[in-house]
Order: sequence, then structure tokens, then C-alpha cells
Amino acid sequence: MAAAALLPLLAMAFVTPAVASDAAHPTVVELYQSQGCSSCPPAIQNLNVISQRPEILALTFAVTYWDQLGWKDTFAKPEFTERQRDYDQVARLGQVATPQTIVNGRATTNGGNGRQLLETIRTADRGVSGPAIASAAGKITIGAAKATQPATIWLIRYDPRPLSVPIRAGENGGRTLVHRNVVLSLAAVGSWRGSAITIPAPSTDPNLQTAVLVQSGKGGAIIAAARL
Repeated sequence: MAAAALLPLLAMAFVTPAVASDAAHPTVVELYQSQGCSSCPPAIQNLNVISQRPEILALTFAVTYWDQLGWKDTFAKPEFTERQRDYDQVARLGQVATPQTIVNGRATTNGGNGRQLLETIRTADRGVSGPAIASAAGKITIGAAKATQPATIWLIRYDPRPLSVPIRAGENGGRTLVHRNVVLSLAAVGSWRGSAITIPAPSTDPNLQTAVLVQSGKGGAIIAAARL
């Protein structure tokens, strides 16, 4: 489904109470893609559309396993590929592939079909039981809440601007791909076990935004998320 056709669906998708999300508690949508993958442009386009929603934290992760097949992705990093592999092991999918869109660490879809993407977002609600996340005075606080297992605190830096990349070789050679919310760094900065914890906030950068995810286990469900 083209981005233009996805827009009216978005107007309807977030009026249902099935998605307990808002700007302070966004639904996390992670796209794993590569500029060398000819199946990825529709998923990239759909993610670009939903990235404009305040209820959605849309993140573009570029993986490395396409880099030897004609075109090296300009944003790919091994840690992004490893994160996708962690999800694959939890879901027991057998292998990683692109495009793959993961919602709240709970549900997986291709991402290229707009209707399927919106349905996955509707049904992957993480609820409101996770800890609160706040930022002030150069510190990030993960609040107290009930914890069933230790959770990883992830610090993500991403570029919210539309980034146009001319592809000069490979399956998408001759095309220009436009990415939004490209993840540039991913770091595990602590472990949350139910008690409140405070960690240092990263230095500011006018071109980047910061997100914090609290995620069960390794490749498990995201129980809290926030933009800073």
C-alpha cells in the first residue's frame, strides 16, 4: 500500500482503545531493512508515514547481511543485526530477513503492507503496567513498578530528518531511498529490576533525538518507552 493510501487509514487506526499509547507512552515500531534489499522500499515508505504520529516511536534499523550483495547500506551496524537476531531467537523464526517490522517487541510483520502493519500495531498493545520514564537535570529516571524479570534499559539515538540516499548499485541501484528516524546508535545502559533507577542522560545534539526502551530479557517485550 502506498504512503498516500496509508494516510487515511492512520486517521482511523488510533481512535480505537485497543492501542493504549500516547505521546508519553508511544507504541514502538522497529523496521529492520537494508538499502540493498529490493523488497524493503514499501516498508521504508510505510514507516516514514507512521513516524509522523506522536503515538508512535518509529525506528529504522539498517542491518549488515545485505552489505556483500552489491550495495553496502550507509547506516548499517553489526549491533542492529544482532538485535534483529535476538528477536528471531525469541520468536523462533529460524532466520532473519528483510524487511521485518516488530511492534513493542511482541508482534512481527513484514511492514510493506499498510493494512497488515496497522493491524499489527492495533493488536500489539503493551498495556500501561510498565515503569514511568522521565528526564530532568541531565538524568534519566526509570520509575518503580512490578517486574517479572530483569529488563534491559536501551538508549537509542536517531535522526528524525528525512535522509535521502542515492543507491548506486545492487537490487535498488538507480533509486533514491528516503529514510526517517534512522537509528545511529544503540546502547544497553543498565538493568531495571522493579526499583527506580537513575542513569546519565546523553549529551545533546541538535540533529538527533533520544529514545529510551525498557525491554524484558534479550529480544523480549518492550514494557516501557519514551522520547526524551
